[in-house]
Amino acid sequence: MTAAHTTTPAKAPPPRRTPPPGGGRRPRGKGNGRRAPGGTATPWLLLAPCLLILALVMGYPLVRLVTLSFQKFGQSQLWGFKPAEPAGFANFSKVLGDREFWQVVVRTVVFAAGSVALTMVLGMLVALLLRRVSGWVRTLVNIALVASWGMPVIVATTVFKWLFDADYGVLNALLSKLPGVELIGHNWFASGPEGLAVIMLLVVWGAVPFVVITLGAGLTQVPAELEEAARLDGAGAWGVFRYVTLPVLKPVVVMLTTLSVIWDMGVFPQVFVMRNGHPEAEFQLLTTYSYDRAFVVNDYAQGSAIALITVVLLLGVVAVYMRQMLKIGEVE
Repeated sequence: MTAAHTTTPAKAPPPRRTPPPGGGRRPRGKGNGRRAPGGTATPWLLLAPCLLILALVMGYPLVRLVTLSFQKFGQSQLWGFKPAEPAGFANFSKVLGDREFWQVVVRTVVFAAGSVALTMVLGMLVALLLRRVSGWVRTLVNIALVASWGMPVIVATTVFKWLFDADYGVLNALLSKLPGVELIGHNWFASGPEGLAVIMLLVVWGAVPFVVITLGAGLTQVPAELEEAARLDGAGAWGVFRYVTLPVLKPVVVMLTTLSVIWDMGVFPQVFVMRNGHPEAEFQLLTTYSYDRAFVVNDYAQGSAIALITVVLLLGVVAVYMRQMLKIGEVE
């Protein structure tokens, strides 16, 4: 017997079987292109309680506002002596054809624009200043800002009434100590422009803390390397702010400006309390004018029409805000 007969032949490995295309089962996961059951409905279920509360709190008043603006609804209808009568667009025609209404609109726009501009400028300056001070100074300033921000509007308005009082006002006494200035007994509310300027300062004083805190948080996202590179290229403080800091802060600035416009066009308690519940004609803004038409003249339909027009104006501001944010998102 030779060696060839005694050697056991080697067995070849079995050939690999390739699975047919599409025949194997793949585990469910992110890579299979399928969504888990209920994935689309889960966010809506989580938002349902909040949406329900918003519908209950804001839905009915808004529907009631729209309904009243298209009706003839006065004191007789309020007490049930007469039923509400459809009026169509008569309330809107009366409001839009009133010269006093357009004066109030212009006054409101000017007041809101001045308040927003002053708020944003002061807020930006304070936020930039807080970056250059020591930690304990920044902490003290933030505490003061939060304290002033948390002060109730009625309390702040009462304090400002005392500061600008004609007989006992601290501001008149302090300004009268300056050479050539005599303001003892000066009534800041004798004219509309001066009185609205005081109310504007009150609004700005209450709005600046939120702007400072928000812009301070946004400034932490500005890369220090970009600012340093701009300085090395010869840019001054204004150049660094304009070409480096401001573009990074643009989404925050747009958001704050839009919110400030909405809030300042809706100013009511500051004017109402400052004028002891009876704002004169030169102090009327859209909110107080709507309140005056509804609860002083007892024409609730006309007051509702003015309020609805105000809502439409604010929706225009929101539309501009959404457009700007979409542009920012496209750039990013």
